[in-house]
Amino acid sequence: MKKKILSLLMAVCMTATLLTLPTGAVAVSGFADVSDHSTAVAAECLRLLGAMGGYAGGAFRPEGQVTRAQFCKMATYVIKDGESQLSRYRTVTVFPDVKPSYWAAAYINLASDSGRGATGDNKTDYSIIKGYVDGLFHPERVVTFGQAVTILMRLLGYTDGDMGGIWPDGYMAAAASVGLTDGMDTTASAALTRGQAARLFVNLLRSNTKAGANYGGSIATSSVEGMLTTSSATAPDGSNTAMQLGSTTNYAMANGKTSTGALNGMKGTLLLNKAGKVMTFVPELTGTSRTVTFASGTTVKLTTASGESFTIKSDTAMVVNGEQKTWATGYTWLNPGMALTLYIGGSGTVEYIFAGASTTSSAAVVVYAKGSTAGFSGLTGGNTRYSIYKNGGVASAGDMRPYDVAIYSPATNSIRVCDTRITGVYENASPNLSNPSSITVMGQKFSVLSSAADTISKLKLGSTITLLLTEDNQVAGAVEEGTSGVAGNAVGIVKEVSTTTATVNLLCGLTITGAVSLADTDVSRMKGQLVAVSSYSKGVIGLNRLTGGVPGDLDVTAGQMGSKLLAENAMIYQTTSDGIKAISLSQIPSARIPSSGVVYARTNWAGKVDLIVLSNVTGSDYIFGIAGYAFGEDENMHLQVITPSATYTSRISGGVEADAFVGVTLTDSGTIYSVSNLTKFGNVANNAWSGASSVTIAGRSYTVPSDVLCYNTSTRKWVKLDEARAFATSSTVYTDQAGYVRGVEVQ
Repeated sequence: MKKKILSLLMAVCMTATLLTLPTGAVAVSGFADVSDHSTAVAAECLRLLGAMGGYAGGAFRPEGQVTRAQFCKMATYVIKDGESQLSRYRTVTVFPDVKPSYWAAAYINLASDSGRGATGDNKTDYSIIKGYVDGLFHPERVVTFGQAVTILMRLLGYTDGDMGGIWPDGYMAAAASVGLTDGMDTTASAALTRGQAARLFVNLLRSNTKAGANYGGSIATSSVEGMLTTSSATAPDGSNTAMQLGSTTNYAMANGKTSTGALNGMKGTLLLNKAGKVMTFVPELTGTSRTVTFASGTTVKLTTASGESFTIKSDTAMVVNGEQKTWATGYTWLNPGMALTLYIGGSGTVEYIFAGASTTSSAAVVVYAKGSTAGFSGLTGGNTRYSIYKNGGVASAGDMRPYDVAIYSPATNSIRVCDTRITGVYENASPNLSNPSSITVMGQKFSVLSSAADTISKLKLGSTITLLLTEDNQVAGAVEEGTSGVAGNAVGIVKEVSTTTATVNLLCGLTITGAVSLADTDVSRMKGQLVAVSSYSKGVIGLNRLTGGVPGDLDVTAGQMGSKLLAENAMIYQTTSDGIKAISLSQIPSARIPSSGVVYARTNWAGKVDLIVLSNVTGSDYIFGIAGYAFGEDENMHLQVITPSATYTSRISGGVEADAFVGVTLTDSGTIYSVSNLTKFGNVANNAWSGASSVTIAGRSYTVPSDVLCYNTSTRKWVKLDEARAFATSSTVYTDQAGYVRGVEVQ
């Protein structure tokens, strides 16, 4: 009896993939009432295919039950050439209760056809759903989950003979084994909902047939696998709604469809029709997308601002502001604080990386009121379910400030907001002043967005102006210097400097070169350091080394500087002999850095600390030892620093206390380049030590490295910490600015 019922009910549906989106992001399907990630992705996939549409007002009604008529429509679009055959079935009557005037007549007739719709070589047996024994179809009856699964399994080529047990248990078990019901936990007897139907159909497109072929590929003329970077690329036919794989290959959409961008940033398969146009994009079933904040990197490693590390293969594909590179070449273009979106495959390997805006923006919105998001939906094509990032960190509408600039990144479905502003002399415009496509300021040529041309046209060559830049360093607007509420804020690291010229790598990714006027002492003080950059004369730049700022200690554990919280994407640097180097919070071994170890700290629009320069808190750049003096071969007195393994010399002959612990940096030849005096604490009792890892002095806890140097002045030998504590009941302790014990002396 059950088999008889089964033979009378057959139909087909679509499903969605289980792709996790970046934290805070919501997949956008184009339907106002879909927020579940998997359902949203599936609904978008099927909407593009034509299998599922929406209702008035943009609703999808994911909990709505699916009728037999609706199911037939969905099925038509997942049958090879099904859509193209519909015209043959619009005027025939197969079932008495499905007249040609019924909205789904063509879909029902095609889905139930056993070849009657065509003759000769064109005869095709679709027959995926049948009528009841009373001769009627009953188009408004609801389809159950078990019936839907059974029909889809038959589309994959399975028959009753392949199933064990009774219906529907055998089909449900088999469906689970081939991935048809992945991510779904629904009883067979439950009424099928629209959300479930969408997810089932996408799972169908990802599944293999009984013969081993991919089902999605079987309904397309051809298919292409890759990473979908954008759905608003320019196609060969000139349309700007093409889907782009990687950074160069664009495919026009079929039937004039336009994607909402919900599938961008995912790895999957484009299904193409005979014309080579996109029927839909089917994301992989496994994999996750995560948005992180870049802190530092090497050719094989990525470290985030939160201290999390990812192993990255050097040839991993990476998109940096619209250009595709490999990680080994692309990471050098990143600055601390930049947002990265990682695509992590099912095996846990990072397979693709989007940096910043991911694709060069073509439109931007300038914010003119605090908390305003006016114009944002225009950037996204009406999509309102985007996430917002400002200067690389997660933000909200309330974080918007006047003269912020917003662009849309389809690859990450996010609005990217930037408050970078460069002030300098307006040097040149191309092709003309009235409608420039590019302008030159600070010797740098900037692309001008079409939306900014009007404001630029009102400015005069030779005047000092402030550029409002997008995250990918295009000009979204410009104002005269001195305009209330907007000022230049360019900050960078001095790469090369002399008394007459300087080159600065700005944190926004630009490199600025210009004339300077510096004394020799200023040159050594500036090189490799963080500076504010300005320009008020053509070809000339001003450099101002950044020091001071937010007062107070850096509490690493609490994520706080003084009374200010750290921004989640805070950029942290430490000073070294080669200039400042980016580090993450996790690389700071001390729980607290005293204010004396903080060179500079800055707050952002929200009052959180987003930029910090520390002294050499890791100690990686210093060699510690005991200072002394000796005559050299030139018969002059020279500083010596003695360590357990070597003695280092310098031409310095004063300013350092003899027999005291110091830290030194070395030249390439191994002589002393610079000396850092340490803070000396005498008579530190043994009971001040908390084991071997910390010691409390004058109410402050200091971190003790495992390789801390200890010296016994009575025996004139280097000893271990345990030996030093056993020899005397108190000691002299030397600490650095970062709160680390660098030397212990007993006698």
